[in-house]
Amino acid sequence: MKNQKAIYLIIAFLVVVLSGCDNTEDKKGRFLLKGNEKLKENDTRSALEMYSEALKIDPDYRDARLNRGIVYQRLARLDEAIRDYSYILAQLPEDSLTLFQRGLAYLDNGEIYKSQADAETILESYPEYWKGYFLHGLVQEQFKNHDSALDSFGKALSLEPNNPDLMVNQATIFYYKKNYDEAIRILTKAEQLNPKEANIFNLRSMIAFENKAYEEALDWVEKAIANNPRQAFFYNNRGLYRLFTCDLEKGLDDINYSIKQDPKNLYALRNKGIYYVMKSEKELALRYLEDLYSKVPEMEMVQNYLEKAHAL
Repeated sequence: MKNQKAIYLIIAFLVVVLSGCDNTEDKKGRFLLKGNEKLKENDTRSALEMYSEALKIDPDYRDARLNRGIVYQRLARLDEAIRDYSYILAQLPEDSLTLFQRGLAYLDNGEIYKSQADAETILESYPEYWKGYFLHGLVQEQFKNHDSALDSFGKALSLEPNNPDLMVNQATIFYYKKNYDEAIRILTKAEQLNPKEANIFNLRSMIAFENKAYEEALDWVEKAIANNPRQAFFYNNRGLYRLFTCDLEKGLDDINYSIKQDPKNLYALRNKGIYYVMKSEKELALRYLEDLYSKVPEMEMVQNYLEKAHAL
């Protein structure tokens, strides 16, 4: 896999609308509405302030706490998000949406077994709730249980058949299994449902790269970036494809940009090592690739380019 991140974040960051508060003169309700408006404007700082003001009035205000957790999650402030979700669940232990959000936050935070527990709670309490199967599929994907992930995504799609985000996750598993034809078939249907979903085009670019169609891969990832210019891993993929089309310096620019946005992205560090191999800069290539090989020897292309670096 060339740095395809799970796209559940798209679903995770939906704004929870005001519920149970139709009195707009109510002060906490006004703060919630203002927070929702700021979030729609992508002003996350102000949204957090508004939700926090509502919670000063009523710490048990579920909608404000849930929305604040979602914003924290969007900002990768995962411990704070989990704290807000857990506060709600201490009072409402079977709140399905909060369980789903916390499960996603646990997954992002590397707490896979806790995410699995939330998924299982949802499935036990709400067997017809598609998000429970979706979360379970994401957990199985992390465990590399691809057949189990496909089964869960399939069950989710049986309940939510026209959800393009689910389709992209399902196609991603087929990509892992190297069943590119099936992945493309699913992505084509997903694109018909949502032609602006950037992850569709990113995954198409990854499939093209695996098929050594490097120019085609570039075309697809450009579409991904055009539809969502904020995703660092799209730029990392474009950087890799540029290396393989002999545009080394622009490729490095993309890879460095991706690292700046996400310094922990091991795929970007790998790609930088590949750049130095292609530039015949042995010492720098070994610095990146040997460290990666010690951490993730199974990562695609690492061993191959490490051997090339030693041969320089």
